[in-house]
Amino acid sequence: MLVRLYSAALRGVDALEVEVEVNHVKREKFTMSLVGLPDAAVRESSQRVLSAIGNSGLYFGNGLITINLAPADVRKEGPSFDLPIALAMAAVGMERELPHPERYCVVGELALDGGVRPVKGVLSIAMEAKKQGRTRLIVPVENAAEAAVVEGIEVYGVESLHQAWLLVIGELLEVPEQRDLQGFIDGGSADFVEDLRDVKGQFHVKRALEVAAAGGHNLLMVGPPGTGKSMIAKRVAGILPDMSLEEAIETTKIHSISGKLNGRFKVTRPYRSPHHTISDAGLLGGGTHPGPGEVSLAHNGVLFLDELPEFKRQTLEVLRQPLEDGSVSISRASGSVRFPCQCMLVAALNPCPCGYYGDVKRECRCSPYQIEKYRQRVSGPLLDRIDIHVEVPLMEFKELRDEQGGESSAEVKERVVAARSRQRERYAGHERVYSNSQLPSRLLERYCHLDDEGVSYLEQAMEMLHFSARAYTRILKVARTLADLEGVESIGVNHIMEAVQYRTLDRKLS
Repeated sequence: MLVRLYSAALRGVDALEVEVEVNHVKREKFTMSLVGLPDAAVRESSQRVLSAIGNSGLYFGNGLITINLAPADVRKEGPSFDLPIALAMAAVGMERELPHPERYCVVGELALDGGVRPVKGVLSIAMEAKKQGRTRLIVPVENAAEAAVVEGIEVYGVESLHQAWLLVIGELLEVPEQRDLQGFIDGGSADFVEDLRDVKGQFHVKRALEVAAAGGHNLLMVGPPGTGKSMIAKRVAGILPDMSLEEAIETTKIHSISGKLNGRFKVTRPYRSPHHTISDAGLLGGGTHPGPGEVSLAHNGVLFLDELPEFKRQTLEVLRQPLEDGSVSISRASGSVRFPCQCMLVAALNPCPCGYYGDVKRECRCSPYQIEKYRQRVSGPLLDRIDIHVEVPLMEFKELRDEQGGESSAEVKERVVAARSRQRERYAGHERVYSNSQLPSRLLERYCHLDDEGVSYLEQAMEMLHFSARAYTRILKVARTLADLEGVESIGVNHIMEAVQYRTLDRKLS
C-alpha cells in the first residue's frame, strides 16, 4: 500500500514542496528505510515517529516500510517532516485510505509521547503551500497564528499526532485558525525604541543621521571613546519610516527560518549589533546547512558595526558586495541559496587604537606605525560604499547639562518620512528602487542633474580631495537626499557642498 502526503523544505528564505511517500510491503519482520537526501535530524525521525505512533494509539504494522522524500536531489533538513511521515505510516499500517490527501500540507516535529512541537519557517511554508494549490495546512498550534497570515489557505493548529490523525481522516471537524492579520501585527514584537532627544549635543551628527535615514545611506561615525557613537546608532531605527506590510512579512520570514521569531510578528525595523569577534558565516550567513547571517537578520532595518577596525579584515571585505547588491548568495555542493540584506549600515570607529588621535585635550599614546596599521584595517573600497562619514568629537560640560537635548525621534522621523515619500513617487516606475541609496548609475544623470555651478564645484572637489568614481556617485545620491529633505526637486550647489563634507574622511582613513 502506498500513501502520499505533502510537506515542505526550507530553501533560503523560501520553501520547496516535498512529497512524503510511504510504501508498505507485508512481511514478518519489521524494517524501515528513509531515502531522499535526509540530513541527520530527518534520519533520526524514525525513532521519534515510531514512539509517537505507539503512544498515540495508532499502528504502523509489520513488514518493509520505505519512506521517500521527493524531489530526491534536494537535501531535507530539520525535524518538520516528523508529522507527515507519522500520518502516512499510520495510514499504511492501519490500511486506511486518506480522503483527499492532495488538499493537505503538513509540518511538525513530534515528541515521543505524540505531542507536536513548533518548527521554523512556517510563514514561508504557508506561502509555498498556497502557491502549490494546497487548501489546508496542518501545523503545530504554536505556529498557527503565523501561518494564518497567508490568505487563501485554511490553517489548522494541532497539539498531538492523534488530533492530526483524526483531522486528516475526516473524523474531527476543526474550525480553521481565523486570519487576524491586524491582531497578529498588533501583538507583534514592538521592540522598545530609544529616543534621539536623549542624545546631548552632537547636532551635526544628528543632522548626518537624519540625512542617512532619509535616503537609506550607510553611515560611518569617527570619534574618541565616550562621545555617544553607540548611543546615537541605537536610535537610527526610531527615525526610519514604519515598515510596510510587504516589508514586515519579508522580515518576519527571515526571522522565522532562523528560529528567532518566537511566534511574534516583526512590526519594528530590526536593529542588529554583532560583536567584532563574529565569523564570516555569522555575519553573512552560511554553515553546513546555509542560514541567514546578521546582515540578513537586519534586512529592512539597521546593521551596526561598532569598533569597525576590530572586525577581521576578511569579514569586512566579504561584506562589500552584499552592501552593493542588497542580497547574499551562498553556494554549496547541494545548491545555492539567496538571502536578502537590504539594510542600512551604521559603523563606528576610533581615530586610533587608544582613541585620542587629534584630540586637543588628551594626548594620543599611539605611534605613527600603530595608527597607520589601525587605519589600514578598513579598506578604501569599503569606505567608498559608506555614503556618509561624520566626526563625533568630545562634548563640553555645558552640552552635557543641556536639559532640552534637541529634537525628538518623532520630529526627525516626520521629515524622514516626507523625504522617503518623495523618493517612492519619483522612482515608482523603476523596479527595486525605493530610496536614493538604491539609485542605479544609469539613472543618476536623470534624477541627479546638476547646474553649471554645481558641476564646477564638484569638479574642483574631486580634483582636490582625490575622490574615486564610486565616491562621486555617493555624493550625487546624498545631494539628492538633501534636496528631498528641503522639498525641492533641483539639486543646488549648497546640497553638493554639504554632501562633499560627508566624504572628507576618505583622506584621513584611506
